Amino acid sequence: MPVIESQLDVLNDEFNQNREAMLKAVEEFRAIENKVVEKSESQRARFEKRGKLLPHERVARLLDPGSPFLPLQPLAGYMMHDDRDGTEAGGGNIAGIGYVAGTRALIAASNSAIKGGTITPAGLRKSLRLQEIARENKLPIVSLSESGGANLNYAAEIFVEGARTFANQARLSAMGIPQITVVHGNATAGGAYQPGLSDYCVMVRGQAKMFLAGPPLLKAATGEIATDEELGGAEMHATVAGTAEYVAENDADGIRIAREIVASLGWADQLPAREKKSFQPPRYAAEELLGVVPADPRKPYDVREIIARIADDSAFLDFKNDWDSGTVCGWMHLEGYPVGVIGNNGPITHQGAAKAAQFIQLCDQSNRPLLFLHNTTGFLVGTEPEQGGIIKHGSKMIQAVANARVPKVSILIGGSYGAGNYAMCGRGLDPRFVFAWPNSRVAVMGGQQAGMVLRIVAEQKQRSMGIEPDEKVLDMLQQSTAQKLDSQSTALYGTAQMWDDGIIDPRDTRQIVAFVMDICREAAARPLNPNTFGVARL
Repeated sequence: MPVIESQLDVLNDEFNQNREAMLKAVEEFRAIENKVVEKSESQRARFEKRGKLLPHERVARLLDPGSPFLPLQPLAGYMMHDDRDGTEAGGGNIAGIGYVAGTRALIAASNSAIKGGTITPAGLRKSLRLQEIARENKLPIVSLSESGGANLNYAAEIFVEGARTFANQARLSAMGIPQITVVHGNATAGGAYQPGLSDYCVMVRGQAKMFLAGPPLLKAATGEIATDEELGGAEMHATVAGTAEYVAENDADGIRIAREIVASLGWADQLPAREKKSFQPPRYAAEELLGVVPADPRKPYDVREIIARIADDSAFLDFKNDWDSGTVCGWMHLEGYPVGVIGNNGPITHQGAAKAAQFIQLCDQSNRPLLFLHNTTGFLVGTEPEQGGIIKHGSKMIQAVANARVPKVSILIGGSYGAGNYAMCGRGLDPRFVFAWPNSRVAVMGGQQAGMVLRIVAEQKQRSMGIEPDEKVLDMLQQSTAQKLDSQSTALYGTAQMWDDGIIDPRDTRQIVAFVMDICREAAARPLNPNTFGVARL
């Protein structure tokens, strides 16, 4: 396979300017992630007084020491709902994919150190996405639960759709995907059904409380007086109600039991033996990815410079480049496995769309997963593209993306505008995973173009009504529109809205893509033992 000969000059001023801009963007989102951890840490004394571990400590103890962990949507809900300064990002939940007792699993832990782990609309959407990831990739779920339930300020936005989380739990169990929950504290009302619908439930003695109605509500509704322990303590659920299978002595003991349950699943033993592939690392340093993308998004660059720094041996076999060079298609290997790659060197032309659609079908035919590297202004517009059938060929590309049966992974490395976002397998086209570089942007169009469009439309409308347009009003309309769209297209805005599964450091791209591609391969090989209704406590 041909090796990419990099044309990147890592010593010139432009590269260093690009690198500094990217490092600044990386530092910005890392600082926000750290603020969330720091806010949790501020509750350490309160947790220790109660004999509890902080939520992020629970996750750390659950994971195998030294094993990789891929955080998922750590900034979900950033600056939304009650989050005023970024310290409450994450949707009340710490989540990711990591190894528990040698088994790769999806982990979800209530961030009870921040507003009691209460669930906002963003937290609900995050939970639904996590369940989707577990279902598609056949991952066991380990939940570390301690939540005050729904944030009642947003109850109307959560209540009806919240039922989907319970339906998903039942269906996951019926599929044969195990769910293990450790209840570390409160699990009240609807929150009680999450451990109740899990296949295995561990409750911490003297801490866990699980009931549909707590003592105050019970007294108000029926006049009955009961203690927390009588209504929903760990011992009651283990010895009387039969809701809990295990009682733990403290947080650490509950996590130990969860790890032993995962180990007893024999989950890894059910996979067929897989050959360990040999491979050569890229010939160029991952550190150089910081300076590949121009700080000025109007400047072009070759997406092959990115491929050269993530592909095995920096080798890449171009597909039909002489026919269209704006949409780059070709094959590389990643940790020994073949992967089809689609990237952008400009807008998508009618030829580029047709080429990509054919390429996707070839990958589907040979069961090669697809990696999309987004940096496009969208489909090329104008008289010539329209007469060339840009709508027809763009539709073919979208059809191919939507119906391809192979795993699809998207990385937003630059702009992802208009229908180009759809054709490049953005969130709405259901990639298995989608991650964003901190410089990336997602929008229907650029702010400047949107402002100009609305200005032209408003001006034409006024003239058709016989009104002389007010230039100052038009200027204000144009500027406010541009400002709004630009502010709503940033990587931080997109990740808050969960248009991706998290912002990543460009230097981690190869490692993360390899990790999720391996998850996809494992899912394809994994047998499940489904039943009709899931596992129920009788």
